[in-house]
Amino acid sequence: MKKIQAKFFYGLFIPIILCVSGQSNKLFAQKIEVGAGLGAFNYKGDISPSFKFRFFKPGGSLFFRYNPNQALSLRAEIAAGLIGAEDRFSKDPVQVQRNLSFRTRITEASAVAEYNFLDFQEKRFAVNWTPYVFGGLGISKFKPDVVTDSYKTSSLVLPYGVGIKYQIKRPWNIGLEYGTRKTFSDYYDNLGGDPKSTVQLEQGDPSKKDTYYYIRLSISYTFYRIVCP
Repeated sequence: MKKIQAKFFYGLFIPIILCVSGQSNKLFAQKIEVGAGLGAFNYKGDISPSFKFRFFKPGGSLFFRYNPNQALSLRAEIAAGLIGAEDRFSKDPVQVQRNLSFRTRITEASAVAEYNFLDFQEKRFAVNWTPYVFGGLGISKFKPDVVTDSYKTSSLVLPYGVGIKYQIKRPWNIGLEYGTRKTFSDYYDNLGGDPKSTVQLEQGDPSKKDTYYYIRLSISYTFYRIVCP
């Protein structure tokens, strides 16, 4: 009789315990999102003092997003791509005469917080979309194709920007994002630091650090689990 009672107890309560545990994992899993982005980098610095669309270069990224609630998302991302510019496209005759150009490979790791302006609901039939702003901290490694001086090829960066995300069909989401990276280096374009001569054609502007931008389209997957009956 005791063996029958024991079997009945385990047969009744173990599935319930597993179900509750599974439900807990489901709630946690709904907060986890992984994705990839494809887009382009741009640059502003000594060789391109203003933003120019012609200097967009290809880039891409992988990211992990944790959504603790509807208003806040935390994201870790690794991005890589190219930046570059050419003096010959400038309207400044001094730059045109200088005729410098560069191309630099960038690898960036960052952690940012996103603030969602709308409630990004996790309901099966809800229209899930929201614009957001983001900001955080990162580190950038860069490697110009041509190096003419000795300098540090990494920098802290401050990524910030805006975006919009939309759940096209559960569990898939798409997004569009535009972000600025404020750097603490003047050497992304291989032209920085204090002037080494009085010849204007050989000088940059040491008072301004380089800046680069990243715009991307992304697709991401949110992890869900089956609800126990």
